[in-house]
Amino acid sequence: MKQIGILSDTHGLLDTRVLEHFKDVDEIWHAGDIGSAEVLQQLREFKPTRAVYGNCDSGEVRFSLTEFYRFRVEEVDVFMTHIGGYVGRYNPLAYQKIVNNPPQLFVCGHSHILKVQYDKSLNMLCVNPGAAGKYGIHTIQTLIRLKIEGNRIFDLEVIELQRK
Repeated sequence: MKQIGILSDTHGLLDTRVLEHFKDVDEIWHAGDIGSAEVLQQLREFKPTRAVYGNCDSGEVRFSLTEFYRFRVEEVDVFMTHIGGYVGRYNPLAYQKIVNNPPQLFVCGHSHILKVQYDKSLNMLCVNPGAAGKYGIHTIQTLIRLKIEGNRIFDLEVIELQRK
């Protein structure tokens, strides 16, 4: 079994409360707009971290990551990108990569709006953790924790951090 911490849109600022909430996870997944190589390094030094770059990432972050990342955890096929869209309104580039072989779990960021929704047509869970940073339209910083065992995704938790 693996416990996963999922975040997005830190925009160069890693709130220390994120590390408190992710202290027991096995891996961290960052769905883009990391904002700085320092934030990515902090996460990697804290826990094994998988990440994609976002539209606001540049330089070292963009060159060290990819836009689309497909991987397996236990028996769960995962696809992660920054600009993924939502059920029925996917980003066309992401949709092209998944439509013929949908993953079980689709993770994206970008909107700063937390959303967890099951896509019945593609038989996949779509997760957008909202925004963990302090910059943007959101009023509450959000994170997600979940567990994966075999092909099961369960115990999904939404974590809200009141803005300081």
